[in-house]
Amino acid sequence: MLEFIKNLFGGDQGFETLDDEAFAEKLKGTEKPIILDVRSRMEHKEEKLHNALNIDVMSPNFVERLKHMDKDKPYFVYCKSGNRSKRACKMMAKEGFTELYNLKGGIIAWSGKTV
Repeated sequence: MLEFIKNLFGGDQGFETLDDEAFAEKLKGTEKPIILDVRSRMEHKEEKLHNALNIDVMSPNFVERLKHMDKDKPYFVYCKSGNRSKRACKMMAKEGFTELYNLKGGIIAWSGKTV
């Protein structure tokens, strides 16, 4: 029933939103994950998850950059609070990415290590 309501009102389609513990656990158990920081370059320089690739979702060429990425790889997407990463996941799912995980609450909710 909950899934029906989510779909009816445009909930998370094509990706999974995980809290920081579940995100960390899934990340740890995934072979060759791609960690994607969708914040601005300045935000990325200040603090990020280890080995995170930075592509700003607000950039006009975000979708174009996605076209050069492997759609079958697992992507772990985050931003500051979870809003931009949710937007990015929706865009990525629409482009055909098959395994997407959004960090609920963004990096400010992350209790793991950052660099």
